[in-house]
Amino acid sequence: MRLRNALLDVTPLRSSRPFRLLWTGRSLSGLGSQMTLVAVMYQIWESTHSTMWTGAVGLAQAVPVLVLGLFAGALVDRVDRRKIYLLTTAGQAVCALLLTLQALLAPLPPAGVLALVAAQSCCVAAGGPAARTFVPHLLPREQLAAGLALNRISFQGAMLAGPALGGLVTGGLGVGVCYLTDAVTFLAAFLGALGLPRMAPGAESARPGVRGVLDGLAFLARTPAIRGALLTDLATTVLSMPISLFPLINAERFDGDPRTLGLFLTAVAVGGVVASLFSGTFTRLPRPGLVMLAGSGTWGVALALCGAAPGAWTALGCLALAGAADTVSVVARSTVIQTHTPLELLGRVSAAEQIVGQAGPDVGNMRAGVVADVTSGTTALVSGGLLCIGAVALVSVTTADLRSASAPSPSPLLRGAGRPVARTAPDGARRGLMMTPHVVKLD
Repeated sequence: MRLRNALLDVTPLRSSRPFRLLWTGRSLSGLGSQMTLVAVMYQIWESTHSTMWTGAVGLAQAVPVLVLGLFAGALVDRVDRRKIYLLTTAGQAVCALLLTLQALLAPLPPAGVLALVAAQSCCVAAGGPAARTFVPHLLPREQLAAGLALNRISFQGAMLAGPALGGLVTGGLGVGVCYLTDAVTFLAAFLGALGLPRMAPGAESARPGVRGVLDGLAFLARTPAIRGALLTDLATTVLSMPISLFPLINAERFDGDPRTLGLFLTAVAVGGVVASLFSGTFTRLPRPGLVMLAGSGTWGVALALCGAAPGAWTALGCLALAGAADTVSVVARSTVIQTHTPLELLGRVSAAEQIVGQAGPDVGNMRAGVVADVTSGTTALVSGGLLCIGAVALVSVTTADLRSASAPSPSPLLRGAGRPVARTAPDGARRGLMMTPHVVKLD
């Protein structure tokens, strides 16, 4: 019984058919997206042999999300979220088909390929926040953390298997077949969402344009638990993101062995998957805010220890611990955000969460590279971990609402899995915008 409680809670998959279909479709589309990333990188490299062009792939993905994210979130809070998700999923499928056609018939120049990647990312800018609002619609509140953990393991499974599968397909059958596989997986995501109920934003829809964006930002500023959760995530990624340091650390300490370098990212992912498999140990805890702070602090400790580790296997163990801590932190953060955000604002808050998740790691990797250039890879990694610990401690001390944020508990209103759930906005959300009780995801 104790072991079962420690394992990944699959109750949402059993109890809610719409969630099960949505999760399956999104899992497949996530796998296809990771395969396409490999194919795009390969095609760009083969046509340019330039790291500047391959680096531009990440830029093409990030810029639309950063520029359009908050406005897309305001749109999500104005119209039927299911409809937005279906339209943006179809848009991503069309982009994947265009990539397929150009690869099979007449390859585009690098700028053309990047334009299609950017167009697909524009769909992500709106579809991502819409998808993040689905879990509160589909599951009882006491299953929210379990649903988010299932989304997390889906993401990590795609990160583990997608690049390897993409490499095999690209190497054996060509980039066109890899793009076509991605298009088919988007069809699966579309079909998985067809059975979703209509998801109106709530009693108070967002005001149009900039005013709606400003309303969302004002809510973030005056809600300490959500503000603290986003600041914690931003601080940890900006101050301690280690990915850009891996090649240098591998060269400094492990003789540049490519086998060790490959294991660095694998170790982080394996740690995340293990934490997801045993997510019952933390999704059932009553204080997700404290869980998030503990996970973020452990991330910093693990990275600092990795920098000081005497051998490769010890360093890999520390990275696995960091990956596990990251999963704990992400699931707990999303639980805090979704349980403290009124339905009317969930699209804009989810867009802000997506932007933080996109921008933080990019800025953090740049910071790590700059520090390493003037010191060393080890110094950059250890100092980043220590800065992360300090930032998490500061947020913890100054944000009591985050420390005391509680997880939803079962109640008579919440026994029907897969049915709308009554939820009242927290007291801190009632100031400013008029909020009323209302009927109530991937990373």
